[in-house]
Amino acid sequence: MPETDPLASIALPQAQLQRLAIAPSQIQNAGLTLTASQHHYLCRVLRLRPGDRFIALDGRGTAWLAALAPIEAKTTAELVSTLHLDSHSSVSDALQTVVLLIAMPKQGMDDIVRQSTELGVSEIQPILSDRTILRPSAQKVERWRRIAAEAAEQSERLIIPAVAEPMKWANYLQLNGQDSEQDADRPHHRYLCVARGNAPNLLICLQRQPDWKTKGITLAIGPEGGWTESEVKRAIAHHFTPVSLGQSILRAVTAPITALSLVTAAREI
Repeated sequence: MPETDPLASIALPQAQLQRLAIAPSQIQNAGLTLTASQHHYLCRVLRLRPGDRFIALDGRGTAWLAALAPIEAKTTAELVSTLHLDSHSSVSDALQTVVLLIAMPKQGMDDIVRQSTELGVSEIQPILSDRTILRPSAQKVERWRRIAAEAAEQSERLIIPAVAEPMKWANYLQLNGQDSEQDADRPHHRYLCVARGNAPNLLICLQRQPDWKTKGITLAIGPEGGWTESEVKRAIAHHFTPVSLGQSILRAVTAPITALSLVTAAREI
């Protein structure tokens, strides 16, 4: 593995370097084996040449300065040094965990994954609610994971959000009870976004509970038509607090972006 270069993040114009998400299994010693699609993207789309540099991200918080190998080694690159990247996105990644539970809309899930990644979400859990119509295939879930990786590259994040397999709402609540050992070790705040009623605004709740920045937060967004009454009662029984995203009735694809924008505002105030 390459040695850490303490000057790398200072001397290099990182904003001008392409970021590429890789799997840890692609790294061997000081080399990086590129997939065919990665090699095509760097060489054909971006027109990088042997020796040109880019930033490789493992999606877990580690980044390397990498250089394309000579043309005869078509799918390899050299790891030059480990980088200590200093960006607003890496800082937000380190501050708190933001889990998005999204009852999948009929259309627009691609945009939700892309934009929520740009806004700093840590994990995306697709939910099958009582009113969910979409039943995605395994290929669709893999597509969402690729979109999350691409969005993390574009927004210069160090962490690629995990996109979990879809799960029924009742099953999620049963498996992720607030009283589990994991939650006892890392308590966090849970909010259920509802469209009607007298629920307090999410931004106000976050401002009143500033420890969410270290403990983490879970946001649950309903489908078209909203959560059913029984789903809301079940969530409250599992320590979710109902919250409002404002006076407007938002579309299912707008609500998660609005919620995450409020989280971003609360983090930066």
